Amino acid sequence: MAHIDDGGKKGRSSNVDVNIVPFIDLMSVLVIFLLITAVWTQVSMIQIGSSIYGKKTNDDKVEPPPRAEIPFRLDIKAMGYKVLVGRQETIVPKLQNEYDMVKLISELKKIKEIYPDKMDCVVTMSDDLAYVNLIGGMDALLQSGFPQISIATGGAE
Repeated sequence: MAHIDDGGKKGRSSNVDVNIVPFIDLMSVLVIFLLITAVWTQVSMIQIGSSIYGKKTNDDKVEPPPRAEIPFRLDIKAMGYKVLVGRQETIVPKLQNEYDMVKLISELKKIKEIYPDKMDCVVTMSDDLAYVNLIGGMDALLQSGFPQISIATGGAE
């Protein structure tokens, strides 16, 4: 309880109670509103650079994509790497239970020679693999000339 001395001669004092229940009610409503309006969806793709996957087109015409817009994906799996360019699939298996970075970089450089305008790639990896494998795949892409990297969570199908 708050006690305020009004300086009276006879020792009178005023007792002032501040009702904070309405303030607590207001704060609880605001917290509930914040929780309801927050975004609670799981991240399905994290974009590290701008890529064609984030662009929206307003054209109604359907044209075949230019060579720079051919889907390019690097899947990091327990058995090794899988590189997908369009419908072509290349598997880079593990060597002595280690990921073969040298062969992966050579495969990625071949793709860069075929598609020199291609700058982006989507990397997928399942959650049960070590994070260092993801970083190794991203480093291989950067060394091969693909700086626009997107990471898709949840692994590949």
